[in-house]
Amino acid sequence: MSLLDSKFQAGKLTGVVYLFENNNDVLPNHFHGIGAGHITVVSSGSVKIIGEGWEKEVKTGGVVDLPDGQWHEIIALEGNTKIVNINKG
Repeated sequence: MSLLDSKFQAGKLTGVVYLFENNNDVLPNHFHGIGAGHITVVSSGSVKIIGEGWEKEVKTGGVVDLPDGQWHEIIALEGNTKIVNINKG
């Protein structure tokens, strides 16, 4: 597995850019409290996002506003997939 991350700040926006170098690389199951979640933008490639009782495949250009207070993980469906997680809190 090879998952690279880089934090960013642009004005008031903060977040993390993740590069999934290989198919099936995973951002492991994690949790954000109420008001501390993120919006995920797929800038290249595709991912599967699995939450509590739901899952969604998202391709380049797709945006997902992940529910606060819920466990979720993100799995690359192809190599060199890049996502941008923008913090909501």
